[in-house]
Amino acid sequence: MGADQFYATSDPKTFEVLKGHFDLIVNTVSIEIDLNQYLSLLGLDGTMVIVGLPEKEMSIGAFSLINARRSIAGSVIGGILETQEMLDFCNKHNISCDIELIPIQKVNEAYQRVINSDVRYRFVIDTKSLKQK
Repeated sequence: MGADQFYATSDPKTFEVLKGHFDLIVNTVSIEIDLNQYLSLLGLDGTMVIVGLPEKEMSIGAFSLINARRSIAGSVIGGILETQEMLDFCNKHNISCDIELIPIQKVNEAYQRVINSDVRYRFVIDTKSLKQK
């Protein structure tokens, strides 16, 4: 999909190789992770923006922040106005995403594929399939 590099964070060596490498990390996960481990990937004055919402509270060690003047920020999904602005921006700059369009009748099949890790793109339900005949 155009990536120049890929690093699996399941490999502990990734954190050594990429230590201090990033200016920004957008954390989209909604599960518990070791935030301190990921904060170590940020360079001086780097920021992690958390947009995922895990079920349980996560702890952050002060040293992970003050050691390199790192910051943590949070954001929620915008409202209708912000969403429209984002869509307009994407349209203007020809930004799109890869999706797999499915009819509502295949939602159970799609869910099973998610469980089986057999999904390449995000599923989008075709709203035309919602109309009753």
